Formats: sequence, structure tokens, C-alpha cells
Amino acid sequence: MNVLVTGANGFVGAPLCRLLTGSGMRVRGAVRSPIAHGEFEPFVIGEIGAHTLWHTALDGIEVVVHLAARVHVMRDTAADPLAAFRAVNLDATAQLAEAARRSGVRRFIFVSSAKVHGEQTAKRAYTEEQTPQPRGPYAQSKWEAEQALARIAGNVMQLVVLRPPLVYGPHVRGNFLSLLKAIERRWPLPLAAIQNRRSLLYVENLVDAIARCVAYPQATGTFLVSDGEDLSTPQLVRALASGLSIAPRLLGVPRGLLLLGGALTGRRGAVARLTGSLQLDSSRIRRALEWSPPHPVGEGLAATARWYRQVRDGAAV
Repeated sequence: MNVLVTGANGFVGAPLCRLLTGSGMRVRGAVRSPIAHGEFEPFVIGEIGAHTLWHTALDGIEVVVHLAARVHVMRDTAADPLAAFRAVNLDATAQLAEAARRSGVRRFIFVSSAKVHGEQTAKRAYTEEQTPQPRGPYAQSKWEAEQALARIAGNVMQLVVLRPPLVYGPHVRGNFLSLLKAIERRWPLPLAAIQNRRSLLYVENLVDAIARCVAYPQATGTFLVSDGEDLSTPQLVRALASGLSIAPRLLGVPRGLLLLGGALTGRRGAVARLTGSLQLDSSRIRRALEWSPPHPVGEGLAATARWYRQVRDGAAV
């Protein structure tokens, strides 16, 4: 099978290409700039947008896995964040899908985000049947891309949409890396009283799910995907601290006070995500594609902490 993976040398793309190649597939990786090595046939595409020419990259390709995206950022400096997200996550995605359809690609796999459903759950986990209610430009651009892909694919090209929650693992960046640093530096974390539940997804579980979508004959539709074991924020901190072989400094502060502090410091959204719940019901992908995550959450968190220790001991993260 011939597969094109965009963002092939990224956090998710690199282990995915390694897995697909190890399974005997021929993998072509679309990357922004030349790379020295990789587990795929590199194809330099540059910055992607509404006018990217994909026809050469798609020659002979049967399945496209579209990972390249403008990712969620906490402090966006773009003059028009929604326009910036749409340029990559919507316009570039639609351009690729149009080219894939013209080239005879039979299946298009798009990694979206659980954020299209919203930022928090209350009593019930999100399911695929619920109407998306995206909050913020990143989630909005992903939801618009999903709708555009459905129109483009029609009845000609199979479409698979995966909606993961926060993805973690070796080489993670963003807020998860910041949390690792805070735990490792033994900063006091006022999270002991938080009783939330959040779905997470180990990167190796995500790439395994994507690989199943590539190979499974009947793979089509939209799927929420997670590790299947939801954790509270204090449980997450304790698990990472255990992997770092240190005792966490957890303090008990009411959530209301934390939200107030977040509002006063301009970080209410970040505090709300850290202390609120976001749960996914991933039973559909388990049932429809006969898939289950090969790595338990404890194993994934331990591997992430082990990577962090190795990088910390060898070079700055």
C-alpha cells in the first residue's frame, strides 16, 4: 500500500511513518524542508496553503494521512488568529483533499481534535453523535475543515476523521511539557483538591489507531479516540512524578479560587482546562474497527517521563 503522510517528521508523524514502514507499506512523507533522514520517502512541499501543488506528491498514492496543521497555542500573536488557523487547517486541507480526489486516492484520513465538541464536559462524555460546539479559532478551523472534507469526498473518496484529546508522549511540547518541568522543579502545584476527569491519548496509541484506519477495509466515518482511562489532574501529576522518581508538591486549593486567580492573571482559560473535565467516549472506534489501545495510560506516562529524564540529563529541553 502506498501512503502519503503530511507532517511526516512531526510529533505524531515520525512514529506513524515508522509503524507504517515497519508494516511493509511504502510511505511518502510531505515535509516543509529537506531532512537528513526519516522512516519514509521525503517529499519537500514547503509551507502549505490554499495554492499548494500536490499532484506530484500524490502520484501513485492510495491513502492520505493528513497531520500537518497549525496547532492550538495559548498566547496567539497573529493579528487575526482565525484567519491564520483557517489558512492552514481549512484552506490547505481542502486543497489537498481536492487534489487527492482528482488523483484517485481512495481514502483520506484527517486528524482533527476533540476540541470541536467544546472545552469541557459536565456529566457525560462526548460522543460522535453530539453536535460540535467548537470554542476558539483552532477548534473552529478544525470543524470547518471536517465539513469541507465531507463535501469534497462525497461518495468518491472514503473519509476518516479522528478526534483525539490531548496527545502526550516522548517529544511532547506545549502545556504537557510545561507540567513536566513544573513537577521536576518541585514547584508547588495547587491542584490536590481538583476532582476532574480528563481523557488523554498516548502518541503510540494514536499512531496505532491511524494505522488501523489505513489498513482496515471498512474504515470510514468519524471517531473519538483516547487511552480509555480518564485521569484527574492530581492523578496525572502523581503518575508523572513517579516516573521522574520524585514526590510531587500538591497543595489543596478550591477550584473557585484557582479560577479567580486565573482571571486576575489573564489565564482563566488555561486554569479552566487544567481543573475542568473533558471526557471522550471512544467505544465507536473500538467496536467498528476492532481496535483497542495497545499501551495502557500508565505505560505511556512512564515512557514520557523517561524521555524527559533522558533529555534533561543530556541536554536542555
